[in-house]
Amino acid sequence: MLRKGLGRKTLASIGLVFTIALPLAAQQPATSPQPTIKVVEDGGTGPYRAVMLTENTLPTHTVFRPKDLSVFKGKTKLPIIAWGNGACANSPWEHVNFLSEVSSYGFLVVAIGPMPLAGEKGNEKSTSSQLTDALNWAVAQNADKKSPYYQKLDITKIAVSGMSCGGLQTLEVASDPRVSTVVVCNSGIFTTPGNGRSAMPNLTKDNLTKIHTPTLYMLGGEKDIAYTNGMDDYSRINHVPVFMANMDVGHAGTYSQPHGGEFAKVATAWYQWQLKGDTKAGKLFTGEPAGLAQNPNWRFEKKNMP
Repeated sequence: MLRKGLGRKTLASIGLVFTIALPLAAQQPATSPQPTIKVVEDGGTGPYRAVMLTENTLPTHTVFRPKDLSVFKGKTKLPIIAWGNGACANSPWEHVNFLSEVSSYGFLVVAIGPMPLAGEKGNEKSTSSQLTDALNWAVAQNADKKSPYYQKLDITKIAVSGMSCGGLQTLEVASDPRVSTVVVCNSGIFTTPGNGRSAMPNLTKDNLTKIHTPTLYMLGGEKDIAYTNGMDDYSRINHVPVFMANMDVGHAGTYSQPHGGEFAKVATAWYQWQLKGDTKAGKLFTGEPAGLAQNPNWRFEKKNMP
């Protein structure tokens, strides 16, 4: 009920207040949208629970990183890993278990392609330049006082990595002077450039001479369609340390297995050694024989390595 004395003019005034107030509220500055964040599996087996997310400043890529960034400061920083996908896909959907696992050991992983939705595989193709985009973004974020990554990244420790076509993309940008190490998975340069496939980088074996860092190859054994090309790459690389690991699982590797399977274990150890100076992890690749000899799933060769 209306109080006595509340006349038509007063009611009209109240109505006017609401008419004006609603549009003004709608005109308030919108806050920046929060990143879309998901946890892959259980966030990995490493010491840092990892998340997968889309950063508003790089919507063309998917980021994997420890959820809690507060511990990364001073001398404890996140090395950077740029990742290229199999089939030149513009989506890391095949590799999310693997990449989340790696990230849980304290790495910022920036994968080509928007973050995949459940069951989404992505149809667009990617280019090697997107690996460079990932590195440029990470370096810029580390210098940006407004970024959550400000001074939390180790921009002196950078890896470029990729699987299949992503491995070729990796080899195309491996000459970048910022790169500290290269990881090539289920891949190798064709003796016929591009092998007649327009989506693939048009590389020649001469590109191998541009590698300037320690390099890890992981192949799926003789059943891997990239086996011959990858082994040929290995035979030609004589100017930098190179480790060739083979596991008889074929071209698909173990990326989709829980926590990325055996490929994630070997890759993570390599990243820990090369990007964090972890000599215990490095024992998997050093010595005669290398520590990987204790794992019956793998066979390996190495050159120019301790």
